Amino acid sequence: MKKKFKKWLSLSFVFSLMLFLTACSNKPITEHSTGLWDGGIVLNFSRAILWLSKTFGHSYGMGIIVFTIIVRIIILPLMIYQLRTMRKTQKIAPQLKALQKKYSSHDTETMEKLRTAQQKLYSEAGVNPLAGCLPLLVQLPILWALYQSIWRTHILRTGQFLWLRLGSRDPYLLLPILAAVFTFFSVWLSTKSQMQMNGMSKMMMIGMPIFIFFAALNIPSALSLYWVVTNAFSAVQILIFQNPWKIRKERSVRQRKHKAHERKIRKAIRRATRSKHNHKNRH
Repeated sequence: MKKKFKKWLSLSFVFSLMLFLTACSNKPITEHSTGLWDGGIVLNFSRAILWLSKTFGHSYGMGIIVFTIIVRIIILPLMIYQLRTMRKTQKIAPQLKALQKKYSSHDTETMEKLRTAQQKLYSEAGVNPLAGCLPLLVQLPILWALYQSIWRTHILRTGQFLWLRLGSRDPYLLLPILAAVFTFFSVWLSTKSQMQMNGMSKMMMIGMPIFIFFAALNIPSALSLYWVVTNAFSAVQILIFQNPWKIRKERSVRQRKHKAHERKIRKAIRRATRSKHNHKNRH
């Protein structure tokens, strides 16, 4: 019960944070914006979107789409590094679980032995437990600046793109549906490669698309368009660099090799035992 409460609390915190970030900083970005964040980062992101919009025949929708893709491509190396770290961690997950089982006591001495054994395993596998967090910490401000530049550049809301008025909600609800579908697909793909889906992953897979859908119902189409593009990019990115079916196949091959190796060892032990027994009988 306590674990479930912690999971729901964590999920609530994530959603609350997203809701807070969505709502805050509504002050429009203009050429007179000042400060490192508004005047230095968000303003230049806004300028880039407007320049791309002009390049594509003053289509603000295309400006949002193209700049979102460009930003995602620029930070792609960070994401690839993060995914590789995650894969290395997943590979040693069985050994980590075995160590936790071996050192299951909670006394100080046993816990210290567990930490030492885990550090040794991480070192041998070339895994830095903290390295997976660093790319995420770098990406978040960039993605948030991108989101802010769309949210706070009011001229983007005056445009028309396909059937959309970018300053109004999607009348056909197609963008909220697509944003939710791509969110579900990207979360589902990221959890598909896990050996066992935990409760938190299941809640994220269900809760995130629902949150995105209802949030997209109440924001301008310019932002819904951003959510569709960035979540679609995430899904494609996972398919290419973290293909769950490829990972599961590789894991299955490793497990078969490991089992075959164990069978060989057991056969060798049995042969050695029989040989020793026969040798004793002859004498």
